[in-house]
Amino acid sequence: MQLEQMTARRPYIFRAFYDWILDNDLTPYIVVNTSIYGVVVPQEFIQNNQIVLNIAPQSVGQYISSNEQIEFNARFSGVPQHIVVPMAAIEAIYARENGVGMGFEDEPQYHVQRELSQQTEQSKPKNNPFRVVK
Repeated sequence: MQLEQMTARRPYIFRAFYDWILDNDLTPYIVVNTSIYGVVVPQEFIQNNQIVLNIAPQSVGQYISSNEQIEFNARFSGVPQHIVVPMAAIEAIYARENGVGMGFEDEPQYHVQRELSQQTEQSKPKNNPFRVVK
């Protein structure tokens, strides 16, 4: 079986690092590429198409992780938000306290999602300050 026919590795490696960071009593942070189709995060905290999120159990509520995405509830400047992050958008996971973690390489399984992101960005009106996410 060719790599392109297999499921993506990212969700499995992500969950392993997440558990490992928590088992060492550290705080898991993720780096999210906000230009990927399907990302739902507060726009005012995005810098250079990225946002860094604290996903420690004490910082988020109703955390759900699947092979397709993670989602949870969190507060940003005191305002509750529902966050959705497709696995294709997670660029890295690391421990806040020491920076130990892992960056994720590009995987062919996520190319369709990246193409959708590019199409959505190209079809967006140039003078519209809002980014289309689904």
